[in-house]
Amino acid sequence: METLLLNNQTYRYHEYTLEKDFEKVIVENALHVFGEKTIYIDIKKRIGDSILTIPDGYLIDFTFPEDPRLYIIENEISSHDPYKHIGSQLLKFAISYKASGRKIKSFLLEHLIENPSSLKKAESGLLEAGYRNIDAFLENIIFEKPVAAIVVIDKATDELENVLSQLSMQTAIIEFQSFLFGSELIHKFTPFNAEINEVVDRTTRVTSFSLSPKDLDTVIVPAKEEGFERVFIGENRWHEIRIGPAMLERIKYIAAYQVAPVSAITHIAEVASIERWKDTNKYVLNFKEPAKEIGPIELDGKGLAPQAPRYTSYERLIKATKLSQIF
Repeated sequence: METLLLNNQTYRYHEYTLEKDFEKVIVENALHVFGEKTIYIDIKKRIGDSILTIPDGYLIDFTFPEDPRLYIIENEISSHDPYKHIGSQLLKFAISYKASGRKIKSFLLEHLIENPSSLKKAESGLLEAGYRNIDAFLENIIFEKPVAAIVVIDKATDELENVLSQLSMQTAIIEFQSFLFGSELIHKFTPFNAEINEVVDRTTRVTSFSLSPKDLDTVIVPAKEEGFERVFIGENRWHEIRIGPAMLERIKYIAAYQVAPVSAITHIAEVASIERWKDTNKYVLNFKEPAKEIGPIELDGKGLAPQAPRYTSYERLIKATKLSQIF
C-alpha cells in the first residue's frame, strides 16, 4: 500500500469506509480541490418526478471567464459498485436534468443569496462573462449549455472508466486520496482543471507574455519514438488522451513533443474530430491531414518537458523556437 514520508513520519494510506466521511473532507477542502475560480455548492435535493436522483453537489466554474459552466458533483468511494452508484446516479440525473431545470435554478439561487461570499464571486464572474444579472446567468448555464459531471473518488478504476464511457454526459475524474499519521490527515490529488490553470499562471508569472484560458486551442502530447511513428505519423491520430469537459470543444490542433533523445516539439496537426477511446473516459484525436513538421522547438530548461498532455495557443506555438517560449 502506498505511503508518504514527511519529517520521519510515515503516513499510511487511509481507506474511507463511509461515503459521508469522504464527502465531508471534500467539502472542507473544496477550494483546493476545485480551485479558486469555482463555487462549490453543497446541496442535496431531490430532482426529477418519475426518475428521482440526488446529486452530492454542484460546481459553478469560471475557469474560462467568458464561458462559465455548471457541473454536478458525485463524491464516491471505490468500494461501492460503480455501476449501481455512479453510473445509476449520473444516468438518472442526465434524464431528469432538463425537466428539473427550474427546480435546480431555484435552489442554486437560494444558496447563493444565503451565502454572501459565493454570491459576490458569482456576481463578479457573471459580469465578466457579459450577463446582465444573476437570473440571466443561471438561466444560461442551466438551460443553454450542456451540463457535465465531476466524479471525486478515492481510487479510479477501469470499471469506473468503463461506466463513464457509456454515458453521453461529459465527465471528469478527480482521484482524491488521504494518508494518516496518528490523527493527522494529509491529502493527495490533482486539482480540477489544473492543467489549464497551471499553464496560464506559470506563463504569466515566469515569462514576458501573458496567456488567457480563452487562448488555449492546442494540446501538446509527449510521444516516444515507436508510438510517434506508428500512431501520430502512421495513423494520423493520437489516442488515450484524458481531456476535461472544458477543453473538449476548444482543441483545434495537436502537437507532438518527442521525448529524449529528440527532446523537442517536431510536428503539428489540425484536429478533425475528438471521440471517446474504446471503453474508457479518454479520447482519440483524429487529424484532418497528416501532421506537418515544425521547428524543432527544443527543450531549454528543467521542468518544461511535457510528462502528460499540456495546453497552449497555436499562435504562440508556431512562433516559438524553444519550449520556454510556450510554457
